[in-house]
Amino acid sequence: MEALHGVINDINSFLWTYIIIVALIGSGVIYTLRTKFVQIRMLGEMFRLIIGGVGAKTVGKEISAFQAFCVSTASRVGVGNIAGVAIAIVTGGPGAVFWMWIIAFIGCATGFVESTLAQIYKLPKGEGGFHGGPAYYIQNALHMPGLAKWFAILISVTFAMIYVSVQANTIVGAVETAFGIDHAITAVVIAILTALVIFGGVTRIAKFTEMLVPSMAGLYLLSALIIVVMNIDKVPAMFALIIHDAFTPQAAVGGGFAAVFMTGVRRGLFSNEAGEGSVPNAAATASGKHPARQGIVQAAGVYCDTWLVCSATAFSVLLTEQYVIGGDMTGVALVQMSLASVFGTYAPHVLAVIVFLFAFSSIVGNYFYAEVNMAFFSGDESGILPSVIARNTMNIFRVGVIAMVLVGSFAELSFVWDLADFFMAILCLTNLYAIARLCKYSIIALDDYVAQKKRGVVEPVFYSKILDKQDGVYAWDFDKKK
Repeated sequence: MEALHGVINDINSFLWTYIIIVALIGSGVIYTLRTKFVQIRMLGEMFRLIIGGVGAKTVGKEISAFQAFCVSTASRVGVGNIAGVAIAIVTGGPGAVFWMWIIAFIGCATGFVESTLAQIYKLPKGEGGFHGGPAYYIQNALHMPGLAKWFAILISVTFAMIYVSVQANTIVGAVETAFGIDHAITAVVIAILTALVIFGGVTRIAKFTEMLVPSMAGLYLLSALIIVVMNIDKVPAMFALIIHDAFTPQAAVGGGFAAVFMTGVRRGLFSNEAGEGSVPNAAATASGKHPARQGIVQAAGVYCDTWLVCSATAFSVLLTEQYVIGGDMTGVALVQMSLASVFGTYAPHVLAVIVFLFAFSSIVGNYFYAEVNMAFFSGDESGILPSVIARNTMNIFRVGVIAMVLVGSFAELSFVWDLADFFMAILCLTNLYAIARLCKYSIIALDDYVAQKKRGVVEPVFYSKILDKQDGVYAWDFDKKK
């Protein structure tokens, strides 16, 4: 096992250092230029759509744009936004935060492209519901069913099995540290809560995350805001330190500028998930009259994840000055110490609750992605899955997810994390290949949306005839209704 672990580590090091980061940054820059800086010129529209969608009524299995946004945010905003950012500062110094911000800016354009494509190629599923994502546009638009099924399996295993285990393990550890509650008790509670949510299907998941995400993010951002206000005199120096160390790292940072840059970029990429092919699965479920609408909403999710939640952690750690570059105190423990220095001995308890909310929302959000992709196999008689299993895929998979919650609560997960990194690298390459080939259709959709807004149309409507190739476009029938 140790030999296999070593091989996977070597592969991950090569993929993430020389291929994945180059591909993600390169594609992000290209999409930024091709969309004419969608992350800037549509910034006002992003937040208009998000705020306007709060509390929107849905019928049947419809999922609103705001609910889809909350599902994707639930998956993106996890313990990595707390522990991961603290680790980045200890490893790469304050300058790593700057590169997190830069990669989020670039990733917004990629997020727009992949989410708009998911909307264009989504499939109706009855009662006003939809599903879709990379597996669907790979099969229906690129006509590569083998690659599509490979992607669906990879993302299902990675998110609903491996990542769910990681989140469960983090919850039981935080709860035991703060409250002294045994692992087994917490594990069973998490498993029951998970079952109650996921057996309700995607509609219940959407409604659950619509309620949970704003409250959990608000609680965490409030604690960070208090720290900022209490240390307002240090804020200018903190920003100066971040920018200075981004280009001239402190001597304690092993590896110099390269280490700062790579740490910040990797933390940003893991955090906002732009280009990895996960967020489009949530984006595709939203109802609406134009695909660019959800693309714009999901692009804002990259900002919310990195510029708000990750920055909240960074500010809390930097302003309280509890960190030591290269030190042993890192991750959640460092954030606990930072909060305790301001709020006192009850801070670890509060953080345990926040970690629970963040991690559990990620369990639910990650499962959501898997459900969308496992539905890809429902009723599949191709022989890839035995017919009996294919007909009962979803319930079998749900039981497996709950089992992984229990297993993950006790497992040693260093190997699982490295395995997840490998799977995620393959997911990235597969999805980036697909959106590179289909990108022009998201640009056409964006141009059409902007043109209609300029003409005074309040809610632009998409007509599939504007696409020069309509293979795989099944959910947009406004042409027929007109």
